[in-house]
Amino acid sequence: MQCLAVLLALCFPRLTIVLLVIFSDYIGRGFNDSVLWPLLGFLFMPFTTLAYAASMNENGAVEGWWLVLVIVAVLADLGLIGGGAAARRKQMTTG
Repeated sequence: MQCLAVLLALCFPRLTIVLLVIFSDYIGRGFNDSVLWPLLGFLFMPFTTLAYAASMNENGAVEGWWLVLVIVAVLADLGLIGGGAAARRKQMTTG
């Protein structure tokens, strides 16, 4: 079941965040019941939001391998943002 959850998070991170908020308190516990940071994470950096919530829930802090996971998530989010911008620029020059 956990492998299915990870696969869902990799393919549809925003859907995973919504499902976690609706059916569990995983995101709330990870962000100490804050609303602003998970909302901003949902909009701008969903992989980082999931990685941070996992780190805080499973380890209690962002350290060790959990820090590596959060850094990889940040890079994945920045890559998605940069890839979308590059695709728009390419489309504007060809079309």
